[in-house]
Amino acid sequence: MAAKERLFGTDGIRGVANVDLTPEFAFSVGRAGAAVLASSSDRHRPIVVGRDTRLSGPMLEAAIVAGITSVGRDAVTVGVLPTPAVAAITVRTGAAAGVMISASHNPIADNGIKFFGPDGFKLSDATEDQIEALLHSADDQPRPSAADVGVTKNALNLGKYYYEELYAGAESLKGLTIVVDAAYGAAYAYAPYALRKLGATVHEINCEDDGSRINVECGATDLRALQRRVNELRNAGTERVVGVAFDGDADRALFVDETGAICNGDHVMLILARELHAQGELTGDTVVGTVMSNLGLEKALNAHGITLLRAAVGDRYVLEMMREGGYVFGGEQSGHIINLRNNTTGDGPKTAVALFSAVVRSGKTLHELASELAVYPQILLNVRTNRKDVLEMPEIRRAIHDVEENLTGTGRLLIRPSGTEPLIRVMVEGDDRTRVEAYARDLAGRIEQAAATLM
Repeated sequence: MAAKERLFGTDGIRGVANVDLTPEFAFSVGRAGAAVLASSSDRHRPIVVGRDTRLSGPMLEAAIVAGITSVGRDAVTVGVLPTPAVAAITVRTGAAAGVMISASHNPIADNGIKFFGPDGFKLSDATEDQIEALLHSADDQPRPSAADVGVTKNALNLGKYYYEELYAGAESLKGLTIVVDAAYGAAYAYAPYALRKLGATVHEINCEDDGSRINVECGATDLRALQRRVNELRNAGTERVVGVAFDGDADRALFVDETGAICNGDHVMLILARELHAQGELTGDTVVGTVMSNLGLEKALNAHGITLLRAAVGDRYVLEMMREGGYVFGGEQSGHIINLRNNTTGDGPKTAVALFSAVVRSGKTLHELASELAVYPQILLNVRTNRKDVLEMPEIRRAIHDVEENLTGTGRLLIRPSGTEPLIRVMVEGDDRTRVEAYARDLAGRIEQAAATLM
């Protein structure tokens, strides 16, 4: 039997809304989270609660807020807004904590709960464990009554603090045409408005408050619609046209350059790290990426005297390594970019503003800035299973060892369970695409067959 897993994954608690993540469970999470995160603060310092556009969002919001107020803490609901906006509002208003209700890039049916501390950072494993422990000991939590019950206020105007964060240090984007794909998610209003305010001509696709279509063949999980629109505008004679796509909660962003080519998080890290380094603002001449960061990024950064460190996959682990080492900049290939000079978590809209500002300052195109990154072939396959223990089976360990031996000096192999979905991810990277693809398919097939025997 597989060992019991932690309730909190790499990015909060996730599950199918109203099946795994029920209102009753969300109520308990709200109670436990409020009891832990607000225990040392003034009673009336509220907990900020935001959400993305998912249909289950209002249901879970009501349950979480009920849980928060049931232990005597106040709550402030801020409506639909990006995850990094919840972190920014938490800090700017002096709140006791923040909660974001979102399953990020996951399918429509899923939802999730993630917490921020009063400093705007995601919680440590130890704090999450405290919350999880309280979930199993409800009798240890207070049950105030009368005037001691917490109260709830709606404050949809607090998004102004996030807009201030977006505009800080930005260049005028006049002359750029930007296609924005918000994935029918949390950035649907914020990103287009901010980019227009900075002077860009903005074309919107999938920028509606429609939780029934969030992440469906759009946004950062599927860039084809964005590429088509950029190419249509370019072919119609529009100059300097680029695109940006967000995921459901807008904590990450991916881009399309003037030629219709994709710029992922590795390209973004290279461009912004070079600029920070040239300005003398890249602490330790170091960027923190992940084990998924392409070898091409490492080589391109090294050419500029910049070191790439690799954390485990998940922006929380990137942030952890950054804070431990005193570094200011890092991110993931998937588009989570963290600049501790500006924010405390992955921030898609801020990344877009920073990247397009860098394009303007350079006098070059996005395509020209990204072209230094020579991408090594990298194949990623997903095996759908919740049996992570399959990786401990002797025949699978032998197969992994053999591929690692064959890739020595020419590539990398990474096999890991997803922290957010019931998947095992198989990544093979190297200088020979045909060989890389063959290794990836073979290993994925072996893992799938072995996992079936454990069911």
